[in-house]
Amino acid sequence: MNQERRSKIVKLLNAQGTVSNDELISRFGISIETVRRDLSYLEKQGVLERVYGGAVKKTFLRTEPSYKNREDENAIEKLAIAEVAETFIEPNETVFFDLGTTVLRLAQNLSPDKQITAFTNAIRTAVVLSERGAKVVLSGGEIRPGELSLYGSLAKENISHFNFDKVFVGVAGITKEGLTDFIIDEANIRAEIIKNARQVIVLADHSKFGVRAMCKVCSVKDVDVIITDEKTPKQAIKELKDLGVKVIVAKK
Repeated sequence: MNQERRSKIVKLLNAQGTVSNDELISRFGISIETVRRDLSYLEKQGVLERVYGGAVKKTFLRTEPSYKNREDENAIEKLAIAEVAETFIEPNETVFFDLGTTVLRLAQNLSPDKQITAFTNAIRTAVVLSERGAKVVLSGGEIRPGELSLYGSLAKENISHFNFDKVFVGVAGITKEGLTDFIIDEANIRAEIIKNARQVIVLADHSKFGVRAMCKVCSVKDVDVIITDEKTPKQAIKELKDLGVKVIVAKK
Protein backbone atom coordinates (compact mmCIF):
# COMPACT_ATOMS: atom_id res chain seq x y z
CA MET A 1 0.00 0.00 0.00
CA ASN A 2 2.82 2.42 0.88
CA GLN A 3 4.67 1.76 -2.36
CA GLU A 4 1.53 2.12 -4.46
CA ARG A 5 0.79 5.48 -2.86
CA ARG A 6 4.37 6.65 -3.21
CA SER A 7 4.33 5.65 -6.87
CA LYS A 8 1.25 7.81 -7.36
CA ILE A 9 2.98 10.72 -5.61
CA VAL A 10 5.88 10.41 -8.06
CA LYS A 11 3.46 10.42 -11.02
CA LEU A 12 1.79 13.52 -9.59
CA LEU A 13 5.16 15.23 -9.20
CA ASN A 14 6.14 14.36 -12.77
CA ALA A 15 2.89 15.87 -14.02
CA GLN A 16 2.86 19.02 -11.87
CA GLY A 17 6.43 19.63 -10.78
CA THR A 18 5.27 20.41 -7.23
CA VAL A 19 2.95 18.93 -4.60
CA SER A 20 1.71 20.38 -1.34
CA ASN A 21 1.17 18.55 1.94
CA ASP A 22 -2.49 19.59 1.94
CA GLU A 23 -2.99 18.21 -1.57
CA LEU A 24 -1.57 14.82 -0.59
CA ILE A 25 -3.65 14.69 2.58
CA SER A 26 -6.81 15.40 0.59
CA ARG A 27 -6.02 13.15 -2.37
CA PHE A 28 -4.96 10.05 -0.41
CA GLY A 29 -6.88 10.53 2.85
CA ILE A 30 -3.73 10.25 4.95
CA SER A 31 -2.34 12.12 7.94
CA ILE A 32 0.35 14.79 7.86
CA GLU A 33 2.69 12.32 9.59
CA THR A 34 2.22 9.82 6.73
CA VAL A 35 2.82 12.57 4.16
CA ARG A 36 6.07 13.49 5.86
CA ARG A 37 7.20 9.86 5.95
CA ASP A 38 6.39 9.40 2.25
CA LEU A 39 8.17 12.58 1.20
CA SER A 40 11.16 11.79 3.38
CA TYR A 41 11.41 8.33 1.81
CA LEU A 42 11.16 9.70 -1.74
CA GLU A 43 13.70 12.42 -0.98
CA LYS A 44 16.19 9.74 0.10
CA GLN A 45 15.53 7.99 -3.23
CA GLY A 46 16.54 11.18 -5.04
CA VAL A 47 13.09 11.69 -6.57
CA LEU A 48 12.17 15.00 -4.96
CA GLU A 49 13.31 17.79 -2.70
CA ARG A 50 11.22 18.68 0.32
CA VAL A 51 10.32 22.35 0.75
CA TYR A 52 8.16 24.24 3.21
CA GLY A 53 4.59 22.95 2.81
CA GLY A 54 5.35 20.19 0.32
CA ALA A 55 7.92 19.04 -2.23
CA VAL A 56 9.29 19.81 -5.68
CA LYS A 57 10.53 17.47 -8.37
CA LYS A 58 14.30 17.06 -8.17
CA THR A 59 14.86 18.42 -11.67
CA PHE A 60 12.33 21.22 -11.17
CA LEU A 61 13.81 24.72 -11.31
CA ARG A 62 13.38 26.72 -8.14
CA THR A 63 16.57 28.78 -7.76
CA GLU A 64 16.64 32.26 -9.26
CA PRO A 65 19.90 33.41 -10.89
CA SER A 66 21.39 36.57 -9.40
CA TYR A 67 20.26 39.95 -10.75
CA LYS A 68 23.77 40.75 -12.00
CA ASN A 69 23.99 37.49 -13.95
CA ARG A 70 20.58 38.05 -15.52
CA GLU A 71 21.45 41.64 -16.43
CA ASP A 72 24.59 40.59 -18.31
CA GLU A 73 23.07 37.58 -20.13
CA ASN A 74 21.68 37.97 -23.66
CA ALA A 75 22.09 41.75 -23.57
CA ILE A 76 21.86 42.16 -27.36
CA GLU A 77 18.69 40.08 -27.55
CA LYS A 78 17.10 41.99 -24.67
CA LEU A 79 17.82 45.30 -26.37
CA ALA A 80 16.17 44.09 -29.59
CA ILE A 81 13.11 42.95 -27.63
CA ALA A 82 12.93 46.28 -25.78
CA GLU A 83 13.05 48.28 -29.03
CA VAL A 84 10.08 46.37 -30.41
CA ALA A 85 8.17 46.60 -27.12
CA GLU A 86 8.56 50.39 -27.02
CA THR A 87 6.54 50.70 -30.23
CA PHE A 88 3.50 49.24 -28.40
CA ILE A 89 3.35 52.18 -25.98
CA GLU A 90 1.03 55.02 -27.02
CA PRO A 91 1.17 58.58 -25.63
CA ASN A 92 -0.64 59.21 -22.34
CA GLU A 93 -1.31 55.53 -21.61
CA THR A 94 -1.25 53.96 -18.17
CA VAL A 95 1.40 51.24 -18.26
CA PHE A 96 2.69 48.76 -15.70
CA PHE A 97 6.38 47.85 -15.92
CA ASP A 98 7.03 44.52 -14.21
CA LEU A 99 10.25 43.29 -12.65
CA GLY A 100 13.03 41.95 -14.84
CA THR A 101 16.10 43.03 -16.75
CA THR A 102 14.35 42.99 -20.14
CA VAL A 103 11.58 45.25 -18.84
CA LEU A 104 14.29 47.55 -17.46
CA ARG A 105 15.76 47.72 -20.98
CA LEU A 106 12.33 48.80 -22.21
CA ALA A 107 12.24 51.61 -19.64
CA GLN A 108 15.67 52.74 -20.82
CA ASN A 109 14.35 52.90 -24.41
CA LEU A 110 11.14 54.77 -23.60
CA SER A 111 10.68 57.93 -25.64
CA PRO A 112 10.24 61.01 -23.42
CA ASP A 113 7.52 62.15 -25.85
CA LYS A 114 5.16 59.38 -24.69
CA GLN A 115 4.26 61.19 -21.43
CA ILE A 116 2.82 58.02 -19.89
CA THR A 117 1.76 57.23 -16.34
CA ALA A 118 4.01 54.35 -15.35
CA PHE A 119 3.32 51.96 -12.48
CA THR A 120 6.02 49.58 -11.27
CA ASN A 121 7.23 47.50 -8.34
CA ALA A 122 10.86 47.68 -9.49
CA ILE A 123 12.89 50.51 -7.94
CA ARG A 124 15.62 50.51 -10.61
CA THR A 125 12.98 50.72 -13.32
CA ALA A 126 11.13 53.51 -11.47
CA VAL A 127 14.25 55.69 -11.45
CA VAL A 128 14.82 55.16 -15.17
CA LEU A 129 11.17 55.84 -16.04
CA SER A 130 11.27 59.10 -14.10
CA GLU A 131 14.37 60.16 -16.05
CA ARG A 132 12.52 59.32 -19.30
CA GLY A 133 9.72 61.77 -18.54
CA ALA A 134 7.09 59.39 -17.19
CA LYS A 135 4.85 60.09 -14.23
CA VAL A 136 5.86 57.22 -11.93
CA VAL A 137 3.77 55.46 -9.30
CA LEU A 138 5.44 52.84 -7.08
CA SER A 139 3.42 49.91 -5.76
CA GLY A 140 4.65 50.18 -2.18
CA GLY A 141 5.49 47.09 -0.16
CA GLU A 142 8.57 45.47 1.31
CA ILE A 143 11.92 45.83 -0.50
CA ARG A 144 13.57 42.63 -1.67
CA PRO A 145 17.37 43.08 -1.26
CA GLY A 146 19.49 42.58 -4.37
CA GLU A 147 16.52 42.76 -6.69
CA LEU A 148 15.38 46.14 -5.32
CA SER A 149 11.81 45.04 -5.99
CA LEU A 150 8.69 45.70 -3.94
CA TYR A 151 6.53 42.79 -2.89
CA GLY A 152 4.13 41.49 -0.27
CA SER A 153 0.48 41.99 0.64
CA LEU A 154 0.72 45.81 0.61
CA ALA A 155 2.10 45.85 -2.94
CA LYS A 156 -0.57 43.46 -4.17
CA GLU A 157 -3.37 45.37 -2.42
CA ASN A 158 -2.25 48.70 -3.89
CA ILE A 159 -1.98 47.26 -7.41
CA SER A 160 -5.48 45.80 -7.19
CA HIS A 161 -7.01 49.31 -7.18
CA PHE A 162 -5.75 50.25 -10.66
CA ASN A 163 -6.45 49.30 -14.25
CA PHE A 164 -3.73 49.42 -16.90
CA ASP A 165 -3.82 49.98 -20.64
CA LYS A 166 -0.82 47.72 -21.03
CA VAL A 167 1.43 45.65 -18.79
CA PHE A 168 4.91 44.53 -19.76
CA VAL A 169 5.71 41.31 -17.94
CA GLY A 170 9.03 39.63 -17.28
CA VAL A 171 9.04 35.93 -16.41
CA ALA A 172 11.39 33.18 -15.28
CA GLY A 173 9.94 30.58 -17.63
CA ILE A 174 7.50 29.98 -20.47
CA THR A 175 6.02 26.69 -21.65
CA LYS A 176 2.78 25.96 -23.48
CA GLU A 177 1.25 25.33 -20.02
CA GLY A 178 1.88 28.92 -18.93
CA LEU A 179 4.18 31.48 -17.32
CA THR A 180 6.15 30.63 -14.18
CA ASP A 181 8.36 32.36 -11.63
CA PHE A 182 10.75 31.46 -8.81
CA ILE A 183 9.31 33.65 -6.05
CA ILE A 184 5.78 33.11 -4.70
CA ASP A 185 5.11 36.77 -3.76
CA GLU A 186 6.31 38.04 -7.12
CA ALA A 187 4.26 35.44 -9.00
CA ASN A 188 1.19 36.62 -7.07
CA ILE A 189 1.83 40.24 -8.00
CA ARG A 190 2.32 39.33 -11.65
CA ALA A 191 -1.00 37.50 -11.60
CA GLU A 192 -2.64 40.63 -10.18
CA ILE A 193 -1.29 43.03 -12.80
CA ILE A 194 -2.22 40.61 -15.59
CA LYS A 195 -5.78 40.44 -14.23
CA ASN A 196 -6.05 44.25 -14.30
CA ALA A 197 -4.62 44.83 -17.79
CA ARG A 198 -6.31 45.58 -21.10
CA GLN A 199 -3.29 44.14 -22.96
CA VAL A 200 -0.64 41.76 -21.57
CA ILE A 201 2.74 41.80 -23.30
CA VAL A 202 5.45 39.38 -22.17
CA LEU A 203 9.12 40.21 -22.80
CA ALA A 204 11.21 37.03 -22.83
CA ASP A 205 14.50 36.14 -24.48
CA HIS A 206 15.13 32.61 -25.75
CA SER A 207 16.59 31.40 -22.44
CA LYS A 208 13.13 31.56 -20.81
CA PHE A 209 11.45 29.08 -23.16
CA GLY A 210 11.07 25.52 -21.94
CA VAL A 211 11.85 26.62 -18.38
CA ARG A 212 9.28 25.68 -15.75
CA ALA A 213 9.94 27.44 -12.45
CA MET A 214 8.21 26.61 -9.19
CA CYS A 215 5.37 29.15 -9.11
CA LYS A 216 2.65 29.41 -11.73
CA VAL A 217 1.80 32.96 -12.81
CA CYS A 218 -0.90 32.41 -15.43
CA SER A 219 -1.97 30.41 -18.45
CA VAL A 220 -0.67 31.43 -21.88
CA LYS A 221 -4.30 32.12 -22.76
CA ASP A 222 -4.08 35.14 -20.44
CA VAL A 223 -1.31 36.61 -22.61
CA ASP A 224 -1.91 38.76 -25.70
CA VAL A 225 1.63 39.19 -27.06
CA ILE A 226 5.03 37.61 -26.45
CA ILE A 227 8.10 39.44 -27.78
CA THR A 228 11.21 37.28 -28.02
CA ASP A 229 14.41 36.95 -30.07
CA GLU A 230 15.66 34.99 -33.06
CA LYS A 231 17.24 32.23 -30.96
CA THR A 232 13.90 31.04 -29.56
CA PRO A 233 13.11 27.53 -30.93
CA LYS A 234 10.61 27.62 -33.81
CA GLN A 235 8.65 24.73 -32.28
CA ALA A 236 8.13 26.68 -29.05
CA ILE A 237 6.87 29.66 -31.05
CA LYS A 238 4.52 27.44 -33.07
CA GLU A 239 3.03 25.88 -29.94
CA LEU A 240 2.25 29.31 -28.52
CA LYS A 241 0.77 30.60 -31.77
CA ASP A 242 -1.41 27.48 -31.99
CA LEU A 243 -2.82 28.49 -28.59
CA GLY A 244 -3.79 31.91 -29.94
CA VAL A 245 -0.86 33.97 -28.62
CA LYS A 246 0.71 36.56 -30.91
CA VAL A 247 4.48 35.99 -30.95
CA ILE A 248 6.82 38.64 -32.32
CA VAL A 249 10.47 37.82 -33.01
CA ALA A 250 12.70 40.85 -32.53
CA LYS A 251 15.62 40.97 -34.95
CA LYS A 252 19.00 42.32 -33.90
